[in-house]
Amino acid sequence: MPDRLILLGVIGRAHGVRGQVRVTSHTADPAALTGYGPLSDPNGRLFTLRWVGDGIAEIFETTGGHPVKVSDRTAAERLTNTKLFIKRDRLPPADDDEYYLADLIGLVAEDAAGKRLGTVAVVHDYGAGVSLEIALDDGGSLILPFTVACVPVVSIETGRLTIAPPDEIDVPENADAAPPLKRRDRTQQGGREMPDHDDDVEEAA
Repeated sequence: MPDRLILLGVIGRAHGVRGQVRVTSHTADPAALTGYGPLSDPNGRLFTLRWVGDGIAEIFETTGGHPVKVSDRTAAERLTNTKLFIKRDRLPPADDDEYYLADLIGLVAEDAAGKRLGTVAVVHDYGAGVSLEIALDDGGSLILPFTVACVPVVSIETGRLTIAPPDEIDVPENADAAPPLKRRDRTQQGGREMPDHDDDVEEAA
């Protein structure tokens, strides 16, 4: 689990001609994204960001151990859709009744009697609340909202959760990227995203 990568943001399209880019942040306060220090892409390249406007950032790629600023539009365009990750062990501990969404994937899903039903395959977030997709042991899948009513027990330590499927659930077909931390909703609305990080990234030379 410590080496598991958590998606924190995505580099979007280039902005202007000086290498600036639009960035989508998956932290509760979008500005807190820069406070987590260097972020990696799926290939292990390291990037640091510095906000210059609302959702617009300068990007520095670590090359030879030193941050090098992306300084032109062509280089910035090559980074479009680059996903930015952080290792799980660099995140602060979750509060009581909160869970990093990545930690839910792979948990065994049981009914109230302790009978195994399947495992958590995917965590979806549609903006109004988180849903879990359960890969059932007997085939097929079940999607249910991540609420106290439908998921009354979660035990990261034992790798299990208890589910109480409702009779019918309507789930949108298209899901957006899920923020990494959520509290189980006591209704179908709400939930809190990843905690803010107040430290600033040092300005690269």
